[in-house]
Amino acid sequence: MLERLSEISADRSSEGRRELLNAVTDLFLVDNPQSEKATDHYAEIANRSLDVMNDAHRADYAGRVAAEATLPNAVAKRLATDESAEVAQLVLRLSPVLTDADLAAIAASHSQEHLAAIAERVSLSETVTDILVERGDKQVLRTVSGNDGAAFSDDGLDTLIKRGGSDHEVTDNLSRRADSLPAEHARRVLQIAAQMSVSGGGPDHVTEKISGDQPASLARMARERRLEIRLLIADLKEGKRQLDDVIVTLAQDDRAFDIAQVLSTFSDIPNTQALRALLQKDASGVAVACRAIGIGPAAFGSVLELRASRLGLTPKQVRRDLAEYENMAVEISERALRFLKFRNKVA
Repeated sequence: MLERLSEISADRSSEGRRELLNAVTDLFLVDNPQSEKATDHYAEIANRSLDVMNDAHRADYAGRVAAEATLPNAVAKRLATDESAEVAQLVLRLSPVLTDADLAAIAASHSQEHLAAIAERVSLSETVTDILVERGDKQVLRTVSGNDGAAFSDDGLDTLIKRGGSDHEVTDNLSRRADSLPAEHARRVLQIAAQMSVSGGGPDHVTEKISGDQPASLARMARERRLEIRLLIADLKEGKRQLDDVIVTLAQDDRAFDIAQVLSTFSDIPNTQALRALLQKDASGVAVACRAIGIGPAAFGSVLELRASRLGLTPKQVRRDLAEYENMAVEISERALRFLKFRNKVA
């Protein structure tokens, strides 16, 4: 083996350097853990060899070591900054050796192909995504917005929404992750999605196939509705909206599930229990929840109208339930609600 290494070390061709590097790599990866001296020697051999290897040979080597956790950082950076995207991409996607600082520097100075590969990493820090959304082209924006492992700073999200807001794929990606977005950003995503739904998209509209795909369209509408109710609840918590107004609006739109979510949030009972109380014929359960969180008689009347249309209740029943609600003491409803929550915990 030593004799063979001596022979190929004298060969300065690309093929000779490739063979030498592969042989040294075999030895280096077997020696675990590697000493600092051995690591430095290997890095020096690898980088000198890479300097004279052709694109195809460098790409083969990159494919072999891209995911190696023991690869010296200097070698990983040499591969990740290669002018040939074919050499760099797999290392940029997979290497656990590259640091945030390495990735940020590469994202700030290299090609869109390099940026697209970085955008596919399993996880991305805010430092890196800030640069990707600032410099990236359409494909980079689509990739990073759809990467569930990508974290975004407030400024980064602002830039992503500003630069990618006219692209349906970016907007859909953001809508899917809206539950994890800050309320202000989620609100902007919802507004953009609503505008695009009305306009049908601009010249960058790339998802025409979705409009003809009913399941996909319904899924997108469901995501947008979940986002909308999340923002309504955020507004209620921040005092930007009145609870009665929101309940009336939802009831008039026949949005029973969303009313249940509001009741669940502010009464601290499970969503399934709130929905069951809302849609069972006996109104006492939903009346207790609504009274305990301060919903007024007029708003509760809207809830009763929704129930009547869903359950086939008579106007007489609605009037009787509303009269009982008006006469219900808040203290009694709060006591009943506490009992229900206690019973749920015990169960």
